[in-house]
Order: sequence, then structure tokens, then C-alpha cells
Amino acid sequence: MNQKPASFGVRLLADFFDFMILTVPATLVFSGIIGDDTSSFARSWGWHVSYTLYLTLVPLVWKGYIIGKRLFKINVNRMDNGDLTLKNMVLREVGGKFLLTYLTLGISNVVSAPPWVIFRSDKRSIHDFIGGTYVRHNN
Repeated sequence: MNQKPASFGVRLLADFFDFMILTVPATLVFSGIIGDDTSSFARSWGWHVSYTLYLTLVPLVWKGYIIGKRLFKINVNRMDNGDLTLKNMVLREVGGKFLLTYLTLGISNVVSAPPWVIFRSDKRSIHDFIGGTYVRHNN
């Protein structure tokens, strides 16, 4: 880790923007196709799986970025600064976020994100440790 790690605030903003940029249009499109109300699609397993696939695969192609992280000039990197691998991203997003969140009923998000990213000098969360990654600023 040789660059400045991204703080909790910028990571939260990037995730919020990313989620909103993708969720609102996708929900409207899929709700129009399915013919259901917009909130039911956003709560469905289909959306959660699709979003997790996006979070897992796009950084592999886009050098650690997703839309929100690109907007805030931060990206996911391996601890050894090598290229991200499918293994890193599956462990990080599928294991460290998706499965852990569901297995702990969301408690892992409360325990991990704010306290770890705010108070640790390396700004790594549980999913970063699981995936062998960190999030850094890019100038």
C-alpha cells in the first residue's frame, strides 16, 4: 500500500452515487419490463445479485474503478499493488460484502465499515481484508 488510503466519507459518497446512478434507472427499466412497482425490484434477489456482479466484475476491467469510485477518483487495489484478480474481487464483494452481510443480518456492515475505515490508519474494512484489497485516492 503505497498511496493515500481513501477515507470513510469519500468511500461512502462514492458508494452512494454509484448505487443511485445504477439503481434508479435500472429499477425504472426493469419495473417497466416486469410491470411491477419500482420498489419491489430494488428489494429483489435479482437486483442484489446483479449489483454484486457489477461490483465484482467491472473493477477487473476498469482498473479497480466502478462509476462512483471513478467520480471521486478512488479505486480498489490489491495490497501488493498488483493487478486485481477475479479471486480478489469474488472474495471482497461476494464473500466479504454480499454473503457476510446476509449471514450476519447486516451487522457486519455496522461493525466493519464505520469503525474500521474511520479509525484504522490503513482505512481497510472487513471486505478489504477478506479480498486482500484497499481503496486509495488517485490524483
